Amino acid sequence: MPPPAQHSESSRAVLGQGRDLTGRLLFLGTGTSTGVPLVGCGCATCTSGDPRDVRTRTSVLVGLPGGHLLVDTSPDLRGQLLRERIGRVDAVLYTHDHVDHVYGLDDLRPLCFATGRPVPLYCQARVENRIRKAFDYAFTEGPPLGGGVPKVVFERIGPTPFELLGARITPLPLRHGVFDVLGFRFGNVAYCTDTNLIPDDTWPLLQGLDVLVLDCLRPTRHPTHFCLAESLETAARTGATRTLLVHMAHDVRHADLAARLPPGVELAVDGLEVPLT
Repeated sequence: MPPPAQHSESSRAVLGQGRDLTGRLLFLGTGTSTGVPLVGCGCATCTSGDPRDVRTRTSVLVGLPGGHLLVDTSPDLRGQLLRERIGRVDAVLYTHDHVDHVYGLDDLRPLCFATGRPVPLYCQARVENRIRKAFDYAFTEGPPLGGGVPKVVFERIGPTPFELLGARITPLPLRHGVFDVLGFRFGNVAYCTDTNLIPDDTWPLLQGLDVLVLDCLRPTRHPTHFCLAESLETAARTGATRTLLVHMAHDVRHADLAARLPPGVELAVDGLEVPLT
């Protein structure tokens, strides 16, 4: 599949008020589907004064040689991009079609308006079907709607590695309860959110990692996400130099758990940046 067209100098100038993240991976969000604090909850984490306990829905931005790659469009996308001063997204890559990873798509509208062309969405067929249903107004023939619609174009992906924005991306097939989902490897960094099982064929793709970003919902077991013990076991098996845990619920209070993690394993926080290698 062809990579998306690069920005012209004029379109870069239109978008150019944001940061350039080339060579870095930025955690836009590190929380579970409800976010943390959880609405209506008075637990110690949700009422914590520690900013590390504020977690928007999980997503990352990857600064590749040819531009900014957004992985998933969380419902918190607008706030995440404003918080991190990101004024440019060159392509979007989807792990799966669940609400907390898809439903911020409409927040791409200003970026589409600025460039005057659609944002390419790299995804599997199930994700495309979900987007077409959930955002049917963006694909309906007829007169333009007031306020405009997100302009996107779909690029189908599967388990085969592909080139995007000047980098080779390796899909990592994962299981998320009864669902088949994808993680991704960018060089020696692997991103594996929303999983509770790594298939046998995927393990060889997780060797030689400098950084592993890994699902860790809570200390106790869950039917669709890794719990803490499972995440630690997975991290040890991959041998990754550094493991960063994401998709955490309010069962995880940062200060309490961070102090008990083994060397090389950390809790990611919103706004954290790590180098790509």
